[in-house]
Amino acid sequence: MFGLIGHLTSLEHAQAVAQELGYPEYADQGLDFWCSAPPQIVDHIKVTSITGEVIEGKYVESCFLPEMLATRRIKAATRKVLNAMAHAQKHGINITALGGFSSIIFENFKLEQFSQVRNVKLEFERFTTGNTHTAYIICRQVEQASKQLGIELSQATVAICGATGDIGSAVTRWLDAKTDVKELLLIARNQERLQELQAELGRGKIMSLDEALPQADIVVWVASMPKGVEIDPTVLKQPCLLIDGGYPKNLGTKIQHPGVYVLNGGIVEHSLDIDWKIMQIVNMDVPARQLFACFAESMLLEFEKLYTNFSWGRNQITVDKMEQIGQASVKHGFRPLLV
Repeated sequence: MFGLIGHLTSLEHAQAVAQELGYPEYADQGLDFWCSAPPQIVDHIKVTSITGEVIEGKYVESCFLPEMLATRRIKAATRKVLNAMAHAQKHGINITALGGFSSIIFENFKLEQFSQVRNVKLEFERFTTGNTHTAYIICRQVEQASKQLGIELSQATVAICGATGDIGSAVTRWLDAKTDVKELLLIARNQERLQELQAELGRGKIMSLDEALPQADIVVWVASMPKGVEIDPTVLKQPCLLIDGGYPKNLGTKIQHPGVYVLNGGIVEHSLDIDWKIMQIVNMDVPARQLFACFAESMLLEFEKLYTNFSWGRNQITVDKMEQIGQASVKHGFRPLLV
């Protein structure tokens, strides 16, 4: 059985969903309440591969909200992730994906040092961040959506914002190794890590966001920011492909400008309907067919009986592993969401 650990996009969203899911006692509660709310299994899921194989899973709502990071409630945020992991393990789930901020919190606050959660000793090999599949899907979106828009990669400049993160560094490696992209612009807060990445690639220009945006034909946004970002669309090229790989997805609503195409990054479509309600709750356009690529990774590992933390730690994703999960993705009927 596979598991998905997720969370909602804001306090307001959480209150609305609680009402919808039949938890009226959660519906008018403030942030303090959500800081102490326990994880809940709120969905049972059935997925059919195009090979005909059927798997089942559970969705664990962690009750984490991005406002917890924005208001420096770090202990509450870390407790949410660890409790949700323990909850998944207690329910006998073989492989569970850490969705959204769950994996970022796990890595940034080094939660592997807290393996004991009350009476549960966490078995970390039962968990995956899903970042390898997410990075693979974003790269395929770059390759395929650019073609749709008439952007020739061999002539294109691609800016990766969040280039030193787990997903960002993987995307950068793939674009360097597997495409003929002309120029890579590397953007991140940590200058030391940027220089290490540049040295590893033997190419790429280190730039600030303001410097990079006017030069980029394609912008891949994979920086982790709980509050989102402001981009002035008037400085962007036309056409410009902007792939929003963050969570929550907010660039599409903020940037509506002629010639600028915003694509929800790291989203896959499945060939067959998935029996669940959770993607409706997170406002997917086609909830039975669309999902986050990180969630799909745990499904793929279940289909392939690969019970291992396939994506783990920071900066560990190789092009080989992206190809491996990519082959499984195609085999079982997943494909990247396109413009």
